[in-house]
Amino acid sequence: MFNKKSLAVAIGRSGVRVRRHVDLVVSSAGRVSAPPPSPLSAELTAFIEGAVPSVWALETLLLLRGAPDAAWTADRVVAELRASPRLVHDCLDGLQRAGLVVGEDGVFRYAPASRTLGDLSDALEAAYRERPVAVVNTIATRRPDPLKGFADSFRFGGWKS
Repeated sequence: MFNKKSLAVAIGRSGVRVRRHVDLVVSSAGRVSAPPPSPLSAELTAFIEGAVPSVWALETLLLLRGAPDAAWTADRVVAELRASPRLVHDCLDGLQRAGLVVGEDGVFRYAPASRTLGDLSDALEAAYRERPVAVVNTIATRRPDPLKGFADSFRFGGWKS
């Protein structure tokens, strides 16, 4: 049985101190080792962690990307993905903030804000087709933003007492 732990490591270089989180795998015998390397590139992993917070967001992105000239309403995305309206709205909002989707008057379409975002979206689609488990694991194990979690607790009523 393995247990995954995170360790904060201080790295000093040229007088600059940086704290990084390093994931470690601890076996039931107490042996500590680094996890196996990700089959995804560091750039693609960073893109996923920054722009694709959930598998639903991934599916929404790939749906719109598959028909870039199509005009998608939230209701059409809900019907296509068989997801809840709130979930789809959250995914579309997040993809807009990430610069992957544009929306106007309730109509959305895939339109990456830069060539780099388009290239990363292409790489994500290829990686998901060839290594779906690696992509889903990257999404599932991404570090949550503590400030976003704190803010969401107010949004969802978690701090009402």
